Amino acid sequence: MRAAPAPRLVVAVAVGGALGALARWGVGEAFPTGAEAFPWATFAVNVVGSFALALLPAFALVRRSRTVAVALGPGVLGGFTTLSAYSEQARALLDADRVGVAALYLVGTLAACLLAVSVGSRLAGPEPPGAVE
Repeated sequence: MRAAPAPRLVVAVAVGGALGALARWGVGEAFPTGAEAFPWATFAVNVVGSFALALLPAFALVRRSRTVAVALGPGVLGGFTTLSAYSEQARALLDADRVGVAALYLVGTLAACLLAVSVGSRLAGPEPPGAVE
């Protein structure tokens, strides 16, 4: 059985998650869409978050500090990206008989996020020895 995480890590994830969720909410407020429109804000949030998560290991501060790594990774970016909104918006499109838009949204988001992770990983380069576990 694994030991409980250090309290500083729990706080780092919680604070980062709150900041990421606020940022995601802000993007949604700045770029609202109706139930029948392509959900560009959520699409952008998930693609940008995927790219940023793949880039994270390239930053020295993240490699040196587990606290920073969990605050930014599962914290900020975990709070920023959203599978639940992605799923709910796809369901709303389907309920509105926007099957083509829903399919484009579902497949397009997945493809764009995978591409973003691939590009981010390539830009970040190999994870250096001695990186935070």
